[in-house]
Amino acid sequence: MQRLLFPPLKASLGSPCLRLLVPRAAPRAQCGCSCGTRRPLRPGQYSTVSEVALQSGRGTVSLPSKAAERVVGRWLLVCSGTVAGAVILGGRCARTPARARTHTNFFPIVRLTESGLSMVDWHLIKEMKPPTSQEEWEAEFQKYQQFPEFKILNHDMTLAEFKFIWYMEYSHRMWGRLVGLAYILPAAYFWRKGWLSRSMKGRVLALCGLVCFQGLLGWYMVKSGLEEKPDSHDIPRVSQYRLAAHLGSALVLYCASLWTSLSLLLPQHKLPETRQLLWLRRFAHGTAGLVFLTALSGAFVAGLDAGLVYNSFPKMGESWIPQDLLTFSPILRNVFENPTMVQFDHRILGITSVTAVTALYFLSRRIPLPPRTKVAAATLLALAYTQVGLGISTLLMYVPTVLAAAHQSGSLALLSVALWLMNELRRVPK
Repeated sequence: MQRLLFPPLKASLGSPCLRLLVPRAAPRAQCGCSCGTRRPLRPGQYSTVSEVALQSGRGTVSLPSKAAERVVGRWLLVCSGTVAGAVILGGRCARTPARARTHTNFFPIVRLTESGLSMVDWHLIKEMKPPTSQEEWEAEFQKYQQFPEFKILNHDMTLAEFKFIWYMEYSHRMWGRLVGLAYILPAAYFWRKGWLSRSMKGRVLALCGLVCFQGLLGWYMVKSGLEEKPDSHDIPRVSQYRLAAHLGSALVLYCASLWTSLSLLLPQHKLPETRQLLWLRRFAHGTAGLVFLTALSGAFVAGLDAGLVYNSFPKMGESWIPQDLLTFSPILRNVFENPTMVQFDHRILGITSVTAVTALYFLSRRIPLPPRTKVAAATLLALAYTQVGLGISTLLMYVPTVLAAAHQSGSLALLSVALWLMNELRRVPK
């Protein structure tokens, strides 16, 4: 495949120079003299030019070919898929009661099965091998019994039930390692081959650094749920702030990877730069930001179990604005620590997002757009209303695991299509 996609560079043996693949000069016009007029190049027209001086005794290809860009784009698309899998899988370790865990099907998400605190230490290499003997499992279970979640919530848990939640968290951590390898190993290969442009090298370095940061942030989040809190009688849980940071960084990594891959794989449309298109582009950016913020607010809903506070819609209980909305002092604490306010904010953000998506769709209908862009706008509208339906159903049915998993996955799908539409509307570089 490498030979098909990237023809080998021909170098002259015994010569200190390397022949590079560069655009071929068009034939000169026959005018009967030594001068000539160059005609514009056709797309895909190349020739070899010799006598390119080597620097420091080494030759590098500074401009990757279109084939190389397609390979890099597909790699980043696969990477964004692995990040999406980690986000979905990471949501399921937090909600199913202990007695129901062994009967729960393996839907994505660690948070919803309350298994995020089952592994009480972190080792990059050592924990890759799970316990195999009865003695090793009992030793692992004894370590878990020393922490608040077992003492307060799961004091009657059996070893079989512990194995289930342990494997849920183990699968999430091993998937995280897979994500890291999916980024770092191909990045090193492409870098060595010279398939990355200078700007792409910076992006790839940032993405690999964000992957490493994401792993450290995940353990920092888990540690908050393992700490003893003598003054608190609440159910042990991770900090909603750290959970939001962990999810937020994963979403940034996902969006950056997906956007870069789409930019490399999808050809840009040559749209006329009209005032209407400018407003549509800006509105699409704002809508995507609103969808991102709504997804991020879901981390606070999950961290505080705010989905179990008011299970009615459209009203919250008997009123539109509940009385316990501002019970904490100072008032700003309510936004991040009051479950009632957190659910209220998530509702408002969700309704605002679907309203913005609807307006964006009808605005796009007034502008002549390519068919692919129209499909992206229609898909975004359909997903937005599907996501609202899933959110309301999850709330009314007291957050069942299946619906909660689908709702969390739907937020990622909605964000993906919003990025797709933004990519379709991006400005063509001059």
